[in-house]
Amino acid sequence: MTDRSTVWQKTARPLAALTLCCAALVSLQGCVGVMVGGAVMGTLAATDRRTLGAQTEDKAIAVKGDARLSRTLGDSAHINVNSFNRRVLLTGEVADEQARATAEREMRAVENVESVSNELQVAGVSNYTSRSNDALITGKVKASFVDTKDLYASAFKVVTESNVVYLMGRVTQREGNLAGEVARGVSGVRKVVKVFDYISEGELKTLMATPDNGAKQDGNKDN
Repeated sequence: MTDRSTVWQKTARPLAALTLCCAALVSLQGCVGVMVGGAVMGTLAATDRRTLGAQTEDKAIAVKGDARLSRTLGDSAHINVNSFNRRVLLTGEVADEQARATAEREMRAVENVESVSNELQVAGVSNYTSRSNDALITGKVKASFVDTKDLYASAFKVVTESNVVYLMGRVTQREGNLAGEVARGVSGVRKVVKVFDYISEGELKTLMATPDNGAKQDGNKDN
């Protein structure tokens, strides 16, 4: 009988690798890449450890947060809003401590936000070269996760800002520790910050046993 974790590895990892390729197509081929990437991400939604409701809310939180911060701070700040399971991560640069506090306050006011990790730096707005380098590092970290045994790349969200890698996701302590080690080993990474929503090994087994969150029903069939 096929082991569920083996089925998961055979399905999730190739899909994650394909997603990375599609992400590259997005940046190189515009609308065509967006269409391909969207199709793959729709498939990967089934392997996401968040509920569909949480995934939808995370997207709404990011959009609403971006809008609020843009209205409040304008071009004087460069802020990235990432939400995973209703936990928000703020990264980027602001002009002063007051702006940093304002950004956090505005995000906490967004509907459905449960917590905010404020990693904003008081510094000048980063340039295109710096952001391109961060994007490259993010890609390398994701690729390293795909290549690492016992890590499911689709369970992690990777954000890079000024060579600092932030890791988000619903993971076990074991998975989080391994992911941190792998990310630290990627060239160009200055620091790794974990912003995880930890679950137990028991919860992970339950998630993987559910068709929509891991192995499919045919994983129960003999080869």
